Amino acid sequence: MDATREGTTGTATAEWYALHTRSRHEKSIAARLGAANTETFLPLHRSRNLWKNGVHAEVDLPLFPCYLFARVRVYDRVRLLQTPGVLGFATTSARPTAIPDDEISLLRTATAKFIAEPHPYLNCGDRVRIVSGPMAGLDGILIRRKQEYRVVLSIEAIMRSVAVEVSEFEIEPMERSR
Repeated sequence: MDATREGTTGTATAEWYALHTRSRHEKSIAARLGAANTETFLPLHRSRNLWKNGVHAEVDLPLFPCYLFARVRVYDRVRLLQTPGVLGFATTSARPTAIPDDEISLLRTATAKFIAEPHPYLNCGDRVRIVSGPMAGLDGILIRRKQEYRVVLSIEAIMRSVAVEVSEFEIEPMERSR
């Protein structure tokens, strides 16, 4: 009831959270939350699909399948979990992780000004395959050096390796076989 004290502690401040949703329900959940006066952000990308009947169609698909962003106060989080189709919050610890406003702002700008499309998440140390460029088809381990991606290529016969600089658009993660 003391709104000023709540505001100074930060508990009454609305923050962005990533909501994990049922597959292919992101748009309907965003509409449902919007109707309940909850601010949402669902980044989309345009994709050309071929239907079974041979018709080509341009469709807007979620940039992050099964996720949408919602800006809520801490005490509204339970209400979001009661929304049909919402499975939970994305977390990096035991509790939901708030996403900074500047990251959402950057994502909004990037999706509005540039053509964005989904890309697999890559960690340093992942096995990757180079899919384009002069070294297409080679496999290696992804590393980062001086803010640039490099793939370490190993030649087992001579027990030597070389690191080559690549763009993140030239590589894809390899399937984990084990």
